[in-house]
Formats: sequence, C-alpha cells, structure tokens
Amino acid sequence: MVLFFIIALAFNLGSYWFSYKIVLRMYKAKPAPENSRLTKTVRRVSQMAGIPMPKVYIIDKPHANAFATGRNPNNAAVAATTGLLDILDNQELEGVIAHELAHVKNRDILIGTIAAVIAGAITMVSRLAWFTGGDDDNPYMGILIMITAPIAALLIQMAVSRSREYAADQTGAGFVHNPLGLASALEKLHTSSHKKKLNANPATAHMFIVNPLSAKGMASLFSTHPPIEERIARLRALSGGGSS
Repeated sequence: MVLFFIIALAFNLGSYWFSYKIVLRMYKAKPAPENSRLTKTVRRVSQMAGIPMPKVYIIDKPHANAFATGRNPNNAAVAATTGLLDILDNQELEGVIAHELAHVKNRDILIGTIAAVIAGAITMVSRLAWFTGGDDDNPYMGILIMITAPIAALLIQMAVSRSREYAADQTGAGFVHNPLGLASALEKLHTSSHKKKLNANPATAHMFIVNPLSAKGMASLFSTHPPIEERIARLRALSGGGSS
C-alpha cells in the first residue's frame, strides 16, 4: 500500500507542479495584452482578493469558459476564452474572475491533487488485491473489490471537486461583494455551453468555471461540477434575493 501510495503521489505531484504550462499549451492560450479588458479586470479583482497579480491568458475559442491554474498564488495564471469575453458584461466578467481567483487563494489545485493521490492509491491497491489472488476461499470478493474500490474513490474525488466549486463561488462573490454578477454570468455560460461545445480534455474539465462536458442522470455523480441551477440559487441567496 505504501509503494502504490508513493507511485500515485509521484504522478499527481508531477501534474500539480507542471500543470500551469501543460494546460495553457494544451488550449493554445496566448498572453493577454496589458491594456485589455481581461487584464484590467484580473488586476482589479486580485487586489480585492489580496493575492499577487497572476499571469493572464486568452484562448481564441467561441465557447464561453474560463479557468485558473498554478500551484500557488505566487505561480498562478487565469485564462478566459474569447467567447466568454464576447457575452459577459463587466460585472459578470468580474464575478467569473473572482471565482477563478478564489480557487487560487483557496489552493484548490493542491486540494484536488491530494484527492487525486488518494483516489489513485485506492485504485492501485484494488488492482493489487486482484493480481495477488485475494482470498482463495472467496475469489469473487477480489473481483468485487477491484470493481467497486476505484468507483468509490472516483466518487469521493468528484464530490471534493464539486464542493470546491461551491466554495469558490462564495469566496469569489465575497471578493467583489456582488453574488448576482457571478449568478448572471453562470446563466449565460450555461446557455452558451449548449450552443458551442469546447473540445476539452476530460482530464482538465474540473478546471473550468462551467463543465465543458455533459453529465446527466447517473453520470452527474461523476461530474466535476455541481448543477448550475444550484450554484445560481446559492449565489442569489447570498445576495438576499432567494432562488427566484
């Protein structure tokens, strides 16, 4: 178990340390101009959040989405698509950037890495139980463990990811003192996601502010994001406006 935990830790720490450059290169992100609307918004919100100014990137895609990456507040980057900039007004964009910077300040990439390490270790141990034969008197138990343990680990990992999205919504709304800005942005992003699909790598889906992949029914249990409707309702409740 210790050996497989170390292997899982090594793989995920490598991803944690180098994710900044890997993900930005994957989506062909380009540095945003210093005088751009996006850069000005990130600078303003980072001051409100009390964190160092992250690097700012633009992704030339019509799909409306954004993400933050980097191992800590001193090594962070924020990226937004041109599609997002086209459909959001200034308050909505501020809400989205506040959400992403909340992930940075809350060190959610580190938390996600820890969850991934635990999930990976559980999966490896379950496979070891199968290959070593498990209980000779009950071979079906080994099969059951091999199947159910990785599923349980993944469910826990996805639940952690969803909880961090709720936390980033609340923290980000606190930065700008405007929960309704982010709520309005999420409504627009949700509508846009049904019209223009982003060809996203499933391994990076958890990083985006709205899930670039579809997840309905039982598949929602494995979703990295909570339901948009619930996120919007919680933000409206923060503003005192209820769920109407």
